[in-house]
Amino acid sequence: MSLLREAIKDFRVFAATWNVGGQCPTENLDLSDFLRFPYEQDMYVLGFQEIVHINAGNALISEENEPAAKWLALINQSLNGPSVLASKGLKPTTCLFFQNPSLKKLEECFKNVNGQRLKSCNCVLEKERNAAKYFCFRGQKTNLNSDDSSSTEEEDENFSIYVALSSSTMKYSLVASRQMVGIYVCVWMRKELVRHVGHLRICCTSRGIMGQLGNKGCISVSMSFYQTTFCFICSNLASGEKEGDELRRNLDVIKILNNTQFPRICKTPYSRMPDKILEHERIIWFGDLNYRISLSYNDVKRLMEKLDWASLLKKDQLKMEREAGRVFKGWKEGKIYFPPTYKYAFNSGIYYDEGVEVSKNKRTTPAWCDRILWHGRGIRQLCYFRKEFKLSDHRPVCATFIVEAEVMHRGQKEKVSTCIFQNIDDLAG
Repeated sequence: MSLLREAIKDFRVFAATWNVGGQCPTENLDLSDFLRFPYEQDMYVLGFQEIVHINAGNALISEENEPAAKWLALINQSLNGPSVLASKGLKPTTCLFFQNPSLKKLEECFKNVNGQRLKSCNCVLEKERNAAKYFCFRGQKTNLNSDDSSSTEEEDENFSIYVALSSSTMKYSLVASRQMVGIYVCVWMRKELVRHVGHLRICCTSRGIMGQLGNKGCISVSMSFYQTTFCFICSNLASGEKEGDELRRNLDVIKILNNTQFPRICKTPYSRMPDKILEHERIIWFGDLNYRISLSYNDVKRLMEKLDWASLLKKDQLKMEREAGRVFKGWKEGKIYFPPTYKYAFNSGIYYDEGVEVSKNKRTTPAWCDRILWHGRGIRQLCYFRKEFKLSDHRPVCATFIVEAEVMHRGQKEKVSTCIFQNIDDLAG
């Protein structure tokens, strides 16, 4: 019997962040251009900010999850396609946008692929411990998520029809979904890869008023994929463009890294699952980081008119704070070749103050608020770009990566690569 050995396999990962400014999507919003590429990805990691209008009710009392349910439904429609529903004579959006859609019901549907569910801890059985060094990461074919109990409510007719038609045709399965006030993150994966995911844990860290409320902060997703640990962080940091506000954002990052503690769910003595963000092997951080440009409004507008992104980036707060070693030390970010992503007039292609008489103290200087960074070896970014959706006062920012994962196989160690290098301009389209 041959020994188990490691192989390094490459997977394509799409990451995106979008502050939607409290705008609830309509059934006519098409996310195909947002998510579909010339080549499909193995994993989609999507983060949203301000999916609800931030007010005292949302921050202090309860969360409104109807917008999150609608975003989730639209994402599923884009990734998995409406063709089967259409062939049955049903309009996909009719099922997806039934009255008061339940986020929990949709999560149950999109996670349930071929009757399998994701298990929080999928360690191998006692008899398989001959590969003890690795057993805590290996997947099982039958899964059950202890964190997601089935709804006891009777599903309405439209939803039942949708579940029946969608489960057998899905290419992508929902792996994780979580909302904290206005922050929402979801992770999707090719359904044949889901069985290799284990130790799924989600941690919410609040950094709002008094460092306690969830209108600011992050949602972090930790998991094992094959024998490699991954962490995805979706955040909305402190806002403001006054001098010194960047220090509050730095503090948010430091507190998130220090305070995020993933629960221990694996009882085996061989578990290597990390408790903290920086202990993971592959990490991607994305969100409305809110860092601004340390120049006057007029200087920024002048350089933007020249498309002089290099000069603007020299005064980008995130770049300066990173280079000074005050935040995100050791992290990487791709080169920026796109215009600032904030602040636009809603449903418009112009910045908020263009063509409008606004007093100096109410001006909003354009900035690259929306960013994607990564940490760890075995991650290679292919492209970094923004999309031109006009729904919000922000533009969504996307990145594609090749990430390595250690895969157990029988035989000699080999390098397995599935990546296809593409022209950045074609991808950004």
